[in-house]
Amino acid sequence: MTGEELDKKFDDGEDVLEYFDLSSARRPNLEAKRVNVDFPAWMVSALDQEAKRLGVTRQSIIKMWIDERLHQKAS
Repeated sequence: MTGEELDKKFDDGEDVLEYFDLSSARRPNLEAKRVNVDFPAWMVSALDQEAKRLGVTRQSIIKMWIDERLHQKAS
């Protein structure tokens, strides 16, 4: 199948995932890398309260806030 044919199928709303080998798919620059950070107990409690208020996990709130800060700095 040519790229043009694949594009047409996709544009027509057809499911084209069968044409891809997802076992080897990568997300460049989005691979997870584990980082350990020690926080004081009061900060963990505050993070947990805010995460609960927003209905997300502690890890999610930390990622969201760091992402926001990095985007602010880039602007």
